[in-house]
Amino acid sequence: MATYFFYCRDIPDSRGARQAIVEEHWAFMDTYADRMVARGPTLADDGETPTGSMHMVELADAEAARVFAYEEPYAKAGVFDEIIVRRWRNALGRTMWDFEGDSENNQRFLVIGHGRPDTTEERDSLLEAHREYFIDGGDLPRFIERGPLYNDDETQWVGSAMLVEFPERGAVEEMLADEPYCKAGLYANLDIHRWRFGGRH
Repeated sequence: MATYFFYCRDIPDSRGARQAIVEEHWAFMDTYADRMVARGPTLADDGETPTGSMHMVELADAEAARVFAYEEPYAKAGVFDEIIVRRWRNALGRTMWDFEGDSENNQRFLVIGHGRPDTTEERDSLLEAHREYFIDGGDLPRFIERGPLYNDDETQWVGSAMLVEFPERGAVEEMLADEPYCKAGLYANLDIHRWRFGGRH
């Protein structure tokens, strides 16, 4: 069993198509309920309009990950413009439902760091500094989930994916500004998305 990270970016103006099959989407996800680590939509700056879907799920292998990504109702209906599938390591060893947080006074964000090619060794050399940075900065309580992204056989680091809770986007950017991987230029780019807990409401 391995944990996989999925991020599916919506095509423009797809909210109606999403709503039309939301029950089918939820029914599909119900079959993975006991393996789900985290799930939820990314959102536009208004905090309401969906822009994509994020899932972290424990699955048997790459074929099971392919089925999860491409047999899901939104994917089959053509809602997504891009589907990212990566191996992911659960650094906190928990699910999003273990996080209490303070959603009334904060916003939640998905951060995806897309690693530059051939930076695994440099990343490994900075791993301890990376961990200590979040501890020393007092930001650990703000992490819902975090962990590295890998290629299919986990031989190459390809980035990072984290879910965080901060008052606003600027605070996330400030937290990342001096983070060791960022300062060393290990990321080709960083995506910061508004995000919320997913599932049946």
